[in-house]
Amino acid sequence: MMIRTLSTLECTKLLAANRTGHLACAKDGQPYVVPFNYAYADSHLYAFSLVGKKIDWMRANPLVSTQVEEHTEGRGWRSVIVDGRYEELTDRVGHKVERDRAWAVLSKQAQWWEPGALKPVTPPTSDSLPHVFFRILVEKVSGREASE
Repeated sequence: MMIRTLSTLECTKLLAANRTGHLACAKDGQPYVVPFNYAYADSHLYAFSLVGKKIDWMRANPLVSTQVEEHTEGRGWRSVIVDGRYEELTDRVGHKVERDRAWAVLSKQAQWWEPGALKPVTPPTSDSLPHVFFRILVEKVSGREASE
């Protein structure tokens, strides 16, 4: 296997070409990692969720990391790590432009609201809890690629 470092441009292209990654947050010294759907634009990862553990923890500590990967030929892969900051896009005056931007970026993808709008029950149901639009400001990005 050959491992190489991805350029910032290659990292950005990988983020833009994908829509699912892993989001890591921490509270009181305890890490928490979950899969999440996102859309990349303007140095931000835009996402949507119901209120729950992930949102509660990011509200308490806005420093987060995300990881996005692609599998390539054979055992090859590409992986990008983002260190960033959680920014909640509230439904209050002064945030309309940011919320509208999140909506515009996310809605370019089919069924963008799933699974963020569903609770993990059988069958999945929408909850009456408020939906949260948020974005991760990309403060640092790095990536690697492995090929045979």
